[in-house]
Amino acid sequence: MSDTVLRLIGVTQQYGTGATAVSALSGVDLDVQRGELVAVMGPSGSGKSTLLAIAGGLAIPTTGEVVVEGAYLSEQSPRELARLRRRSLGFVFQDFNLIPTLTALENVTLPLELDGFRARAARRAGRDALAAVGLEGKASSYPDDLSGGQQQRVAIARAVVGGRRLILADEPTGALDSVTGEFVLKMLRARVDAGAAGILVTHEARHAAFADRIVFLRDGRMVDQTRRAGAESLLTGA
Repeated sequence: MSDTVLRLIGVTQQYGTGATAVSALSGVDLDVQRGELVAVMGPSGSGKSTLLAIAGGLAIPTTGEVVVEGAYLSEQSPRELARLRRRSLGFVFQDFNLIPTLTALENVTLPLELDGFRARAARRAGRDALAAVGLEGKASSYPDDLSGGQQQRVAIARAVVGGRRLILADEPTGALDSVTGEFVLKMLRARVDAGAAGILVTHEARHAAFADRIVFLRDGRMVDQTRRAGAESLLTGA
């Protein structure tokens, strides 16, 4: 089995045509391996969120290919693509995207239930995911009863439940204080260390320090990348 979880091959995203055409991404190539967290940085409008949306099958590139665990997204039917997102992809967003009328446990288990899991198995997996982010006692709480940090932890539990192997995080600490944000990043790092692949979009260098590799975008192009010494040494100062 290949260790490459995600491949972007010559990905371009263009909006409009002719003289008014705007390129959000231009010829981006990127591989992300199992156990690797890649931070994507760049100025506003550089294409960071577009890259994440395309990597997760939420947007279709104008040209190029996206491959997730060996599956070419361009070859998937809408039903197959939805199934792949439910089973292999986990999304974490800045605004949490929790459903306010569902409890924390129900928010976490929803993707599993949509994928045909029996209710009891889905609840068991959901409780395990909540326990992994330290919220086993909040299963019956609704989002409005949780702090911002707790809501983001629920979102991470939803992203990893069922053993999803590609975690895509778009500024996941933007709405959190620095202490809570660092805790969320440590949880993301731990999930990657356990065998997932991850992409973290961030504008904060101190957050990118949690990653194994940092990719820099400018005007839709990958202009540089650097490999970090490793998350553990960065966090401990070793």
